[in-house]
Amino acid sequence: MRVVITGGAGFIGSHLCEALLARGDEVICVDNLASGRVANVRHLVESPRFLLDVHDIRNPLEISGRIDAVANLASLASPPGYSRRPVFTLTTGSVGTKNALDLAAAHDARFVQASTSEVYGDPAVHPQREDYWGNVNPTGPRSMYDEAKRYAEALVAAYAREGTNAGIARIFNTYGPRMRLDDGRVVTNFIAQALRGEPLTVYGDGSQTRSLCFVSDLVRGLIALIDTPVTGPVNLGNPHEMTVLQIAELTRDIVGSTSEIEYRPLPQDDPTRRRPDIRRARAELGWAPTVAVADGLRATIDWNRSHGVVEAHSGQEARCAS
Repeated sequence: MRVVITGGAGFIGSHLCEALLARGDEVICVDNLASGRVANVRHLVESPRFLLDVHDIRNPLEISGRIDAVANLASLASPPGYSRRPVFTLTTGSVGTKNALDLAAAHDARFVQASTSEVYGDPAVHPQREDYWGNVNPTGPRSMYDEAKRYAEALVAAYAREGTNAGIARIFNTYGPRMRLDDGRVVTNFIAQALRGEPLTVYGDGSQTRSLCFVSDLVRGLIALIDTPVTGPVNLGNPHEMTVLQIAELTRDIVGSTSEIEYRPLPQDDPTRRRPDIRRARAELGWAPTVAVADGLRATIDWNRSHGVVEAHSGQEARCAS
Protein backbone atom coordinates (compact mmCIF):
# COMPACT_ATOMS: atom_id res chain seq x y z
CA MET A 1 0.00 0.00 0.00
CA ARG A 2 0.93 3.64 -0.38
CA VAL A 3 -0.15 5.35 2.86
CA VAL A 4 -0.22 9.01 3.90
CA ILE A 5 0.14 9.55 7.65
CA THR A 6 -0.55 13.07 8.88
CA GLY A 7 1.14 13.75 12.20
CA GLY A 8 3.56 11.00 11.19
CA ALA A 9 6.57 12.47 13.02
CA GLY A 10 4.74 12.46 16.35
CA PHE A 11 4.86 9.85 19.09
CA ILE A 12 2.20 7.46 17.76
CA GLY A 13 2.57 8.52 14.14
CA SER A 14 6.27 7.63 13.98
CA HIS A 15 5.58 4.14 15.32
CA LEU A 16 2.82 3.71 12.72
CA CYS A 17 5.20 4.83 9.95
CA GLU A 18 7.77 2.34 11.19
CA ALA A 19 5.31 -0.58 11.32
CA LEU A 20 3.90 0.08 7.85
CA LEU A 21 7.40 0.30 6.36
CA ALA A 22 8.34 -2.94 8.12
CA ARG A 23 5.52 -4.80 6.37
CA GLY A 24 6.54 -3.41 2.96
CA ASP A 25 4.27 -0.39 2.49
CA GLU A 26 5.28 2.99 1.11
CA VAL A 27 4.76 5.83 3.59
CA ILE A 28 4.37 9.58 3.10
CA CYS A 29 4.76 11.22 6.50
CA VAL A 30 3.13 14.66 6.67
CA ASP A 31 3.92 16.77 9.75
CA ASN A 32 4.26 20.48 10.51
CA LEU A 33 6.56 19.64 13.46
CA ALA A 34 4.39 21.56 15.93
CA SER A 35 4.82 18.65 18.33
CA GLY A 36 6.34 15.97 16.12
CA ARG A 37 10.10 15.70 15.80
CA VAL A 38 12.39 14.85 12.91
CA ALA A 39 14.35 12.72 15.40
CA ASN A 40 11.35 10.37 15.64
CA VAL A 41 11.64 9.41 11.97
CA ARG A 42 15.31 10.06 11.24
CA HIS A 43 15.99 6.31 11.16
CA LEU A 44 13.35 5.92 8.42
CA VAL A 45 14.48 8.61 5.96
CA GLU A 46 17.06 6.40 4.23
CA SER A 47 14.32 4.04 3.08
CA PRO A 48 13.29 4.63 -0.56
CA ARG A 49 9.72 3.88 0.55
CA PHE A 50 9.59 6.75 3.05
CA LEU A 51 9.09 10.47 2.47
CA LEU A 52 8.86 13.23 5.09
CA ASP A 53 6.72 16.16 3.89
CA VAL A 54 6.88 19.13 6.30
CA HIS A 55 3.42 20.59 5.82
CA ASP A 56 0.58 22.03 7.91
CA ILE A 57 -2.64 20.16 7.08
CA ARG A 58 -4.66 23.29 7.76
CA ASN A 59 -3.53 24.05 4.19
CA PRO A 60 -4.76 21.76 1.37
CA LEU A 61 -2.78 18.58 0.81
CA GLU A 62 -1.37 18.06 -2.67
CA ILE A 63 0.25 14.64 -3.03
CA SER A 64 0.79 13.13 -6.45
CA GLY A 65 0.61 9.49 -7.40
CA ARG A 66 -1.51 6.66 -6.09
CA ILE A 67 -2.78 6.85 -2.50
CA ASP A 68 -4.36 3.77 -0.93
CA ALA A 69 -4.94 5.06 2.60
CA VAL A 70 -4.77 8.22 4.69
CA ALA A 71 -4.38 8.02 8.49
CA ASN A 72 -5.00 11.35 10.22
CA LEU A 73 -3.02 11.58 13.46
CA ALA A 74 -2.32 15.31 13.25
CA SER A 75 -3.16 17.00 16.54
CA LEU A 76 -1.56 18.45 19.61
CA ALA A 77 -2.25 15.82 22.27
CA SER A 78 -0.29 17.24 25.20
CA PRO A 79 -2.50 19.13 27.68
CA PRO A 80 0.06 21.95 28.12
CA GLY A 81 0.52 22.04 24.34
CA TYR A 82 -3.10 22.35 23.33
CA SER A 83 -3.84 24.70 26.22
CA ARG A 84 -1.18 27.09 24.92
CA ARG A 85 -2.52 26.92 21.35
CA PRO A 86 -6.30 26.50 21.56
CA VAL A 87 -7.25 27.98 18.17
CA PHE A 88 -4.46 26.08 16.43
CA THR A 89 -5.75 22.86 18.02
CA LEU A 90 -9.34 23.52 16.95
CA THR A 91 -8.45 24.45 13.37
CA THR A 92 -6.16 21.43 13.00
CA GLY A 93 -9.03 19.19 14.09
CA SER A 94 -11.57 20.91 11.84
CA VAL A 95 -9.97 22.42 8.73
CA GLY A 96 -7.06 19.99 8.89
CA THR A 97 -9.28 16.93 9.12
CA LYS A 98 -11.38 18.17 6.19
CA ASN A 99 -8.26 18.61 4.07
CA ALA A 100 -7.10 15.09 4.92
CA LEU A 101 -10.55 13.71 4.10
CA ASP A 102 -10.58 15.58 0.78
CA LEU A 103 -7.25 13.98 -0.11
CA ALA A 104 -8.61 10.50 0.66
CA ALA A 105 -11.84 11.14 -1.23
CA ALA A 106 -9.99 12.44 -4.30
CA HIS A 107 -7.92 9.24 -4.46
CA ASP A 108 -10.74 6.87 -3.46
CA ALA A 109 -8.53 5.89 -0.54
CA ARG A 110 -9.30 4.41 2.86
CA PHE A 111 -9.35 7.07 5.61
CA VAL A 112 -8.71 6.45 9.31
CA GLN A 113 -9.22 9.16 11.93
CA ALA A 114 -7.29 9.01 15.19
CA SER A 115 -9.87 10.19 17.70
CA THR A 116 -9.61 9.92 21.47
CA SER A 117 -11.25 8.66 24.63
CA GLU A 118 -11.54 12.35 25.55
CA VAL A 119 -14.73 12.45 23.49
CA TYR A 120 -16.30 10.63 26.48
CA GLY A 121 -15.26 13.48 28.79
CA ASP A 122 -15.72 12.68 32.48
CA PRO A 123 -17.86 9.63 31.74
CA ALA A 124 -21.10 8.80 33.52
CA VAL A 125 -21.00 5.32 31.93
CA HIS A 126 -18.29 2.82 32.86
CA PRO A 127 -16.58 1.17 31.07
CA GLN A 128 -16.99 3.34 28.01
CA ARG A 129 -18.72 1.81 25.00
CA GLU A 130 -18.73 3.37 21.56
CA ASP A 131 -22.48 4.04 21.74
CA TYR A 132 -22.01 6.31 24.79
CA TRP A 133 -22.32 9.98 23.77
CA GLY A 134 -20.06 11.33 26.49
CA ASN A 135 -20.04 14.03 29.15
CA VAL A 136 -17.89 16.86 27.77
CA ASN A 137 -17.64 20.49 28.88
CA PRO A 138 -17.73 22.40 25.54
CA THR A 139 -16.13 25.57 26.98
CA GLY A 140 -13.88 24.15 29.70
CA PRO A 141 -10.07 24.15 29.91
CA ARG A 142 -9.82 20.94 27.84
CA SER A 143 -12.52 21.89 25.33
CA MET A 144 -10.18 22.87 22.50
CA TYR A 145 -8.89 19.28 22.30
CA ASP A 146 -12.12 17.45 23.16
CA GLU A 147 -14.30 19.43 20.78
CA ALA A 148 -11.75 19.34 17.95
CA LYS A 149 -11.86 15.55 18.11
CA ARG A 150 -15.65 15.42 18.45
CA TYR A 151 -16.05 17.67 15.41
CA ALA A 152 -13.52 15.58 13.47
CA GLU A 153 -15.59 12.47 14.21
CA ALA A 154 -18.75 14.20 12.94
CA LEU A 155 -16.90 15.25 9.79
CA VAL A 156 -15.62 11.72 9.15
CA ALA A 157 -19.12 10.32 9.67
CA ALA A 158 -20.52 12.85 7.17
CA TYR A 159 -17.93 11.94 4.53
CA ALA A 160 -18.62 8.24 5.14
CA ARG A 161 -22.33 8.82 4.53
CA GLU A 162 -21.42 10.43 1.22
CA GLY A 163 -19.32 7.46 0.14
CA THR A 164 -15.80 7.89 1.56
CA ASN A 165 -14.33 4.65 2.93
CA ALA A 166 -13.63 6.02 6.41
CA GLY A 167 -13.18 4.69 9.95
CA ILE A 168 -12.71 6.17 13.41
CA ALA A 169 -10.41 4.92 16.18
CA ARG A 170 -10.98 6.19 19.72
CA ILE A 171 -7.57 5.96 21.36
CA PHE A 172 -7.15 5.48 25.12
CA ASN A 173 -4.07 6.56 27.14
CA THR A 174 -1.19 5.34 24.98
CA TYR A 175 2.41 5.36 26.19
CA GLY A 176 5.82 4.14 25.05
CA PRO A 177 9.19 5.18 23.60
CA ARG A 178 9.40 8.59 21.86
CA MET A 179 6.75 10.11 24.11
CA ARG A 180 7.91 13.59 25.11
CA LEU A 181 8.70 13.84 28.83
CA ASP A 182 7.38 17.41 28.89
CA ASP A 183 3.97 16.54 27.42
CA GLY A 184 2.12 16.78 30.73
CA ARG A 185 0.50 13.33 30.70
CA VAL A 186 0.46 10.97 33.62
CA VAL A 187 3.01 8.36 32.46
CA THR A 188 5.60 10.85 31.23
CA ASN A 189 5.19 13.03 34.30
CA PHE A 190 5.86 10.08 36.61
CA ILE A 191 8.78 8.73 34.57
CA ALA A 192 10.52 12.12 34.40
CA GLN A 193 10.00 12.82 38.09
CA ALA A 194 11.10 9.35 39.21
CA LEU A 195 14.25 9.44 37.06
CA ARG A 196 15.13 12.87 38.43
CA GLY A 197 14.40 11.95 42.04
CA GLU A 198 11.66 14.55 42.27
CA PRO A 199 8.33 14.08 44.07
CA LEU A 200 5.72 12.33 41.93
CA THR A 201 2.80 14.74 41.58
CA VAL A 202 -0.57 13.05 41.98
CA TYR A 203 -3.64 15.22 41.43
CA GLY A 204 -6.58 14.73 43.78
CA ASP A 205 -6.27 11.66 45.99
CA GLY A 206 -5.01 9.48 43.14
CA SER A 207 -8.14 7.33 43.04
CA GLN A 208 -9.06 8.45 39.51
CA THR A 209 -8.34 5.70 36.98
CA ARG A 210 -6.61 5.32 33.62
CA SER A 211 -6.17 2.38 31.24
CA LEU A 212 -2.70 2.34 29.71
CA CYS A 213 -2.08 0.88 26.25
CA PHE A 214 1.47 0.31 24.98
CA VAL A 215 2.16 1.94 21.64
CA SER A 216 2.95 -1.29 19.75
CA ASP A 217 -0.47 -2.67 20.71
CA LEU A 218 -2.19 0.52 19.57
CA VAL A 219 -0.36 0.51 16.23
CA ARG A 220 -1.55 -3.04 15.55
CA GLY A 221 -5.10 -1.80 16.10
CA LEU A 222 -4.65 1.18 13.78
CA ILE A 223 -3.24 -1.02 11.03
CA ALA A 224 -6.14 -3.43 11.43
CA LEU A 225 -8.52 -0.48 10.99
CA ILE A 226 -6.60 0.73 7.92
CA ASP A 227 -6.86 -2.75 6.38
CA THR A 228 -10.62 -3.20 6.90
CA PRO A 229 -13.74 -1.26 5.82
CA VAL A 230 -14.95 -0.91 9.43
CA THR A 231 -16.44 2.53 10.07
CA GLY A 232 -16.61 2.43 13.84
CA PRO A 233 -15.98 4.30 15.99
CA VAL A 234 -13.85 1.59 17.57
CA ASN A 235 -12.23 1.85 21.00
CA LEU A 236 -8.51 1.03 20.97
CA GLY A 237 -7.14 0.76 24.49
CA ASN A 238 -6.21 -1.56 27.30
CA PRO A 239 -9.19 -2.52 29.49
CA HIS A 240 -6.82 -3.11 32.44
CA GLU A 241 -7.83 -0.23 34.72
CA MET A 242 -5.42 1.26 37.29
CA THR A 243 -5.65 4.17 39.69
CA VAL A 244 -3.30 7.08 39.08
CA LEU A 245 -1.69 6.36 42.46
CA GLN A 246 -1.02 2.74 41.40
CA ILE A 247 0.60 3.97 38.19
CA ALA A 248 2.79 6.37 40.18
CA GLU A 249 3.89 3.66 42.61
CA LEU A 250 4.57 1.13 39.84
CA THR A 251 6.65 3.65 37.89
CA ARG A 252 8.64 4.54 41.00
CA ASP A 253 9.28 0.86 41.75
CA ILE A 254 10.49 0.08 38.21
CA VAL A 255 12.79 3.11 38.16
CA GLY A 256 14.08 2.21 41.64
CA SER A 257 13.47 5.77 42.80
CA THR A 258 13.00 7.02 46.37
CA SER A 259 10.71 9.84 45.20
CA GLU A 260 7.84 10.70 47.50
CA ILE A 261 4.24 11.14 46.39
CA GLU A 262 3.10 14.77 46.40
CA TYR A 263 -0.65 15.47 46.23
CA ARG A 264 -2.04 18.51 44.41
CA PRO A 265 -5.56 19.79 43.70
CA LEU A 266 -7.45 17.97 40.95
CA PRO A 267 -7.69 20.07 37.75
CA GLN A 268 -11.11 21.06 36.40
CA ASP A 269 -12.77 18.45 34.13
CA ASP A 270 -10.12 15.82 34.84
CA PRO A 271 -11.83 12.45 34.12
CA THR A 272 -12.42 10.39 37.26
CA ARG A 273 -12.63 7.02 35.49
CA ARG A 274 -11.44 5.78 32.14
CA ARG A 275 -11.62 2.23 30.79
CA PRO A 276 -12.51 1.08 27.28
CA ASP A 277 -15.00 -1.59 26.38
CA ILE A 278 -13.13 -3.28 23.50
CA ARG A 279 -15.68 -5.90 22.46
CA ARG A 280 -16.16 -4.15 19.11
CA ALA A 281 -12.40 -4.13 18.42
CA ARG A 282 -12.20 -7.83 19.28
CA ALA A 283 -15.14 -8.74 17.06
CA GLU A 284 -14.57 -6.46 14.06
CA LEU A 285 -10.78 -6.11 14.00
CA GLY A 286 -9.65 -9.26 15.82
CA TRP A 287 -7.64 -6.94 18.07
CA ALA A 288 -6.77 -6.89 21.75
CA PRO A 289 -3.72 -5.55 23.62
CA THR A 290 -1.04 -8.03 24.72
CA VAL A 291 1.69 -5.95 26.45
CA ALA A 292 1.41 -5.89 30.25
CA VAL A 293 1.61 -2.42 31.79
CA ALA A 294 4.72 -3.23 33.84
CA ASP A 295 6.53 -4.53 30.73
CA GLY A 296 5.53 -1.47 28.73
CA LEU A 297 6.66 0.88 31.48
CA ARG A 298 10.04 -0.88 31.68
CA ALA A 299 10.52 -0.47 27.92
CA THR A 300 9.54 3.20 28.09
CA ILE A 301 11.80 3.93 31.06
CA ASP A 302 14.71 2.09 29.42
CA TRP A 303 14.24 4.10 26.23
CA ASN A 304 14.33 7.37 28.16
CA ARG A 305 17.43 6.29 30.05
CA SER A 306 19.19 5.50 26.76
CA HIS A 307 18.08 8.73 25.05
CA GLY A 308 19.52 11.40 27.27
CA VAL A 309 17.55 11.63 30.51
CA VAL A 310 20.05 12.54 33.21
CA GLU A 311 19.07 10.89 36.47
CA ALA A 312 19.24 12.39 39.93
CA HIS A 313 22.17 10.27 41.10
CA SER A 314 24.40 11.62 38.29
CA GLY A 315 24.69 14.99 39.99
CA GLN A 316 23.74 16.81 36.78
CA GLU A 317 20.68 18.82 35.89
CA ALA A 318 17.92 16.73 34.37
CA ARG A 319 17.27 17.21 30.68
CA CYS A 320 15.61 15.39 27.83
CA ALA A 321 17.45 14.79 24.57
CA SER A 322 15.83 16.17 21.44
